[in-house]
Amino acid sequence: MSLRRLVLWRHGETDYNAAGRMQGHIDSALTEVGWNQARFAAPALARFEPDLVIASDLRRATDTATVLTDAIGVPLRIDKRLRETHLGDWQGMTGAEVDAQAPGERDRWRTDATWAPPGGESRIDVAERAGEVITDLLRDDDEHKTVLLAAHGGLILALTAHLLALPVGLWPSLGGISNCHWVELGRRNDVWRLHAYNAGMTG
Repeated sequence: MSLRRLVLWRHGETDYNAAGRMQGHIDSALTEVGWNQARFAAPALARFEPDLVIASDLRRATDTATVLTDAIGVPLRIDKRLRETHLGDWQGMTGAEVDAQAPGERDRWRTDATWAPPGGESRIDVAERAGEVITDLLRDDDEHKTVLLAAHGGLILALTAHLLALPVGLWPSLGGISNCHWVELGRRNDVWRLHAYNAGMTG
């Protein structure tokens, strides 16, 4: 029960990000820009002195994580529960294509954390599976005071809202997470508090 800080780090830019396509569980690859974003962010994240890094099994997150773990020699675990939201029928489509096929549904998805794309997951679903990772960490006998999760924008938003115990109706008030930006949460007396949101390096 020694966990005191979580850092939730979104992966670098991917080929799908660059093309404006929705990824979900599609295993897209980092672009050279994405690799460079990870290299640029790594020194700032190293200052958190994470004891452990856990990454989504999708390679865009795993590859981003390895830039940090290779640099600072911290153990890396892979956990598929940290995958991005499954976007069902929308995966691989551009926003414009979704809007043409299902007018208004992307706006509904953004404003209702209980709603899921056809064949996909809601933000509530994502928060529940990602929350299991945190529950396991809190039960772990290992002395991990700071853990970094390398994951995805939608998951980070949902997990942050879940850990802060925000009312579900307020979840859409949290903004998006930019590529290779992060959220910092601190834990005291079993309560999580937000220390930084969508933080990142510029330059």
